[in-house]
Amino acid sequence: MKTNVGGIDKILRILVGVALIAWALFGGPVWAWIGILPLVTGLMGWCPAYMLIGVNTCPLSKK
Repeated sequence: MKTNVGGIDKILRILVGVALIAWALFGGPVWAWIGILPLVTGLMGWCPAYMLIGVNTCPLSKK
């Protein structure tokens, strides 16, 4: 897997993921568990959806 998620993108994914999971844990709707996806892709630095549509926000892997 080639890294395709860059710095700011990673930070935003992790923050949104943690926020959604916290919301789900503290009585939010069941769909808030979708926060697992941005959290995992942010931590891994790789997004399968980005790969499918050809997006790359990681400046190091563009070389």
